[in-house]
Amino acid sequence: MVTGEWPLGWSIVLFLVAGALTVLCSVRLATLGDVLADRTGQGEALFGAVFFGLVTSLSGIVMTAVSAADNHPDLAYSNAVGGIAAQTLAVAAADLAYRRVNLEHAAASLPNLLFGCLLIALLGIALMAAFSPDVTLWGVHPASAVLVFFYWGGLRLISDRRRALWVAVRTSETVPDVPDEGPATARRGNGRLWAEFLGIAVVVVAGGWVVVRAAETFVAATGLAAGFVGAVLLGIVNALPETVTAIAAVRRGAVTLAVAAVIGGNCLDALNLVVGDLAYRGGSLYHAASPDELFLTAGALVMTTILLGGLLVRQERGWLRVGFDGVLLIALYGTIVATLAV
Repeated sequence: MVTGEWPLGWSIVLFLVAGALTVLCSVRLATLGDVLADRTGQGEALFGAVFFGLVTSLSGIVMTAVSAADNHPDLAYSNAVGGIAAQTLAVAAADLAYRRVNLEHAAASLPNLLFGCLLIALLGIALMAAFSPDVTLWGVHPASAVLVFFYWGGLRLISDRRRALWVAVRTSETVPDVPDEGPATARRGNGRLWAEFLGIAVVVVAGGWVVVRAAETFVAATGLAAGFVGAVLLGIVNALPETVTAIAAVRRGAVTLAVAAVIGGNCLDALNLVVGDLAYRGGSLYHAASPDELFLTAGALVMTTILLGGLLVRQERGWLRVGFDGVLLIALYGTIVATLAV
């Protein structure tokens, strides 16, 4: 049961159970992340993009690593990039849940803008790697090292605490990042909160392993294209933590954390390609990507650009009360899925 192919019926049940468990864990993560961001002094944007983004991305990391090690490079690549596309859509879902004003207007934050720029760069490097010479060192493409150093350099730049030369204009609907802790968490020490935070991370990792093993059965038993399964089924499950935590965060009023969790998680999902490249022993993961996976990468890049535009324009009341960017994100993601399904 652990190493062999799972029965299709069991795979469907376990897939749904793991997805539901991910949702429940993510709701609790929103509360813990908001409190720990205040107590560590990192702020919602940086904490949400790094620590929070890491925990919500753990299931995707496991999915990519397991599928790559099991010699399913197309599943590994499409899961990583498909998760980015689906998670970007989570901003539109959180915007629907935040009825006061367009979420991108309320969550004005320089770190969120910079993380968006970093994500565009990471996706661009992945595309360049796919069209570069197929050269590896110990089975790893040099672009994997470039992605890691680019992310590290981006974090150094974003975490620079000196006075920013760009500041978002404050309006009556801008929600500042101020400490706001409920009585239930106020009575608990940092150690207990971190222990619960890490415990949830372990559950999310286990859920990710179950989901990817079930997805491998779907590919083998149904004949569905691995790129479609990775981009849509795994991508949606991969996006569940960010989507649920973003919605839960905006309901708590932590709007900056909601956007940061999505963009930061997406940056870490781009690094999933590095994990997959290390785990895949058949050569470069980037060159194992099919045209469908490259199309998906380009789609995720365009969706990120639209989101970044929404954060810059800061529309107060947009189309269908979700802003022009939310409407475009929904339309573009639907187009991507429809194209991959053909």
